[in-house]
Amino acid sequence: MSRTSRNTGVRAVAALAISSSLLIGGAALAQAAPQPPVGSLDFGSLDFGSSQQVADAPRLVGIDNFRDVAGTGSGYSGSFGQHVNKGVFYRANAITPKGADMAALESLGLTKVYDLRTAAEIADKPDVLPAGVAYENIPVLAGDIYQMAFQIKSPEEARSLMQDANRAFVTGTAERAGFTQLLTSLAETDGPQVFHCTAGKDRTGWASMLLLSIAGVDRATIMSDYMLTNEYSTESIKATLAYISSVAGPAVATNMEPLLGVEAGYIEAGLDQVESSYGTIDRYLTEGLGLSRSTIATLKAKLLG
Repeated sequence: MSRTSRNTGVRAVAALAISSSLLIGGAALAQAAPQPPVGSLDFGSLDFGSSQQVADAPRLVGIDNFRDVAGTGSGYSGSFGQHVNKGVFYRANAITPKGADMAALESLGLTKVYDLRTAAEIADKPDVLPAGVAYENIPVLAGDIYQMAFQIKSPEEARSLMQDANRAFVTGTAERAGFTQLLTSLAETDGPQVFHCTAGKDRTGWASMLLLSIAGVDRATIMSDYMLTNEYSTESIKATLAYISSVAGPAVATNMEPLLGVEAGYIEAGLDQVESSYGTIDRYLTEGLGLSRSTIATLKAKLLG
């Protein structure tokens, strides 16, 4: 392979790797659909003695990071010991059902899907939705993410990029506008709803953190929930790393690996920025996102009512 061809290949892989994190999604690179891991992934303060009113979110083959914002079992514990309601808000990676996935999605009675991806992402991997489900695109990214990916020369640079992306959820005008639109629409729309990006971890993870914060879920539980991506998407992450290594070499795969999953330091960078810019999540919601008290109250009622 010539140096020019190899550089072109590395550029393409860099774009694909960052896209797995923020844009395209690791599962797109797998040769076969990953099987969901077996076993319970419950985290947080749960009352296992409570009767379960709503079934856990189904484990999906083509949408491996699909889950209920409320968690599993009785739901995460929120304000005043109330459990977060299951079956209200779901989070996901790109909606690309395979096999029995569509029937599982249909059983949830979804009313609306919010796609947080850019036009380029959607063109690459469009959603496939059950009949009758409304769709709204709310892009939550700014800047040339592909160019940033190509510049990554080490795992540390990749981690820095992910931290900057989470800080931008607090400081970026386009990012804040997107989250404002999403949370407002979630409050105003009836029925079970799902929001997603492509990997279902960064933009989606931030939105889920905001909803759980509104519900009064403690920080440790929110962090545990955030980290679940690494378990739900473990097989697709492995497949992506193998693909990058085969195309561009093990060193490039090592550099790109931090982009594919989540680390506590990513969302902590965003939360530290919230504290620096606004002091509290509540002020970020009202001053940074411009949400009304009524909208926040409606979300809280849906989550805990």
